[in-house]
Amino acid sequence: MTKFAGTFRRATPADIPELAQLVEFASEGFSLHFWTQVAAPDRDPWEIARQRVSSETVGVSYRNALIAEEAGTTIGALIGYPLVEESDHDDALHPLLVPLHELMMLAPNTWYVHVLAAFPEYRSRGIGTALLGVADELAASAGTPGLSLITSDTNTGARRLYERNGYREAARRRMVKNGWQHPGTDWVLMIKKSPRLPP
Repeated sequence: MTKFAGTFRRATPADIPELAQLVEFASEGFSLHFWTQVAAPDRDPWEIARQRVSSETVGVSYRNALIAEEAGTTIGALIGYPLVEESDHDDALHPLLVPLHELMMLAPNTWYVHVLAAFPEYRSRGIGTALLGVADELAASAGTPGLSLITSDTNTGARRLYERNGYREAARRRMVKNGWQHPGTDWVLMIKKSPRLPP
């Protein structure tokens, strides 16, 4: 297995455009579909993407992101944060997000891997495994008893990566597509017990 030879750093506002692209890669096209759904007819959905990533409050914010780079070039990223037990969304949660939110609420107090992605030309270099290792460290530092993530039922490559790193399927919810062209049927919640909690 290839071992990642690059470096990690915390994201800054300058990384927002590339982070928006990596969020889209990680979501298998779901994010762009969602941004298009919520954008006004005369608004670029990528503007919505950059706005969300630049937020100071939402989970997908650059403030929760770690950049993987080689020779100063961004090649991938991890966005993650602890999930709180109480829901802070309003009752008007977009239908596309409902099954994802339901799964997240089944993993309270875990450290949630919201985005794990590399640009296509940099895949198969051990970036995913390396970023998951950093997620373990961040989860331990946060004192969470485990980690969680959500993937699609048809993303077999990602699921193999997660299983190799200790994640196991915990629950499923039927996707709400509203025109999203994707072969999957279910979103899959995967959970891992934190391996680095202090005794």
